[in-house]
Amino acid sequence: MVLKLYGFPLSSAVRIATTVLHEKQIPFEYINVDLLTYENKKAEYLAIQPFGQVPCIDDDGFILYEGRAISRYLDETYSDNGPKLIPLDPKKRALFEQAASSEAFNFDRYGTPLAFELFFKKLRGREPDIAKVEELKTILAAKLDVYDQILSKQRYLVGDVRDIQ
Repeated sequence: MVLKLYGFPLSSAVRIATTVLHEKQIPFEYINVDLLTYENKKAEYLAIQPFGQVPCIDDDGFILYEGRAISRYLDETYSDNGPKLIPLDPKKRALFEQAASSEAFNFDRYGTPLAFELFFKKLRGREPDIAKVEELKTILAAKLDVYDQILSKQRYLVGDVRDIQ
């Protein structure tokens, strides 16, 4: 049975999962979940993803959601496919996890709601909350300043070497 990826093409989390699937050369079937028509809130989808979010995978009956969990699962489960994406060395893996956590809690936490306000609301015919947009932009700008500081001292978030294996 081919792996199924449930997603919405404009979702950054779905794009990450899709990138991992392609990098790992894992065959998959893409099943579109239209967030604009609230397909993600229908009972059929909520039965497999109780929060109604994307992405979600069905790997031969094993259901998994949350993009970061999916990426880690795919890298480990399909270790013979494509390149190893997450380091095995404990120190290198710790640096990877540090960068991943930093992205989750210092970038995505503010970037995703900002994208929702500026982009997804308009696609649904709604207007953004300008006060919220300004607040998120201010917070995100400060977080990006920290990224700039880190990257002024090293080439990548995990250090100077791109190959983290």
